Amino acid sequence: MRTMAVWKRIKSMDIKQLFMLSKTFIVNPLYFVPTHRATLKTVQICDKLFGKAHHKNNVTNAFRHGLWNVLIAKKCFSKNNSVEKSVEWAKTITDLHESLAPNSKLEMTMDLHNNEIGRNLFAEKQLQNKAESEIISELKEKMNSAVKVSSIDEMEQNKSEFVYLEDLEIK
Repeated sequence: MRTMAVWKRIKSMDIKQLFMLSKTFIVNPLYFVPTHRATLKTVQICDKLFGKAHHKNNVTNAFRHGLWNVLIAKKCFSKNNSVEKSVEWAKTITDLHESLAPNSKLEMTMDLHNNEIGRNLFAEKQLQNKAESEIISELKEKMNSAVKVSSIDEMEQNKSEFVYLEDLEIK
């Protein structure tokens, strides 16, 4: 089912977007499968933990972006054995995603910020050798210090914390 959502998103892209995505993976074809698996795993984990809430601009969305970057880097690390190359790839693919996503500048900046938090955690906490449960715990702990913001300037003032735009609505 999650694979269908990824393919649905790919089918919705215009020719320029498809070219950009294809070009990215042509340069690094060994990263396609790990990136795809990391993406599916991220959504699966977040659906289980948060339901649909992680699709809003709340703290669970920050968690999802952080986790996505950690899992991409972790899965690519198994291919290249390099933290730096893995983090660089995670940045490349998630930055590309944000440039292709139909978000406002504020939402895009928030997502890019939270992506960076995930990559930094991967590198600084040496998450490449950690179990999935330990990674989730690390990111949940990071959620506790997340900061609600309303501007890009506020995000820049909170460079080491997850940021979010909306309160979490509990139903």
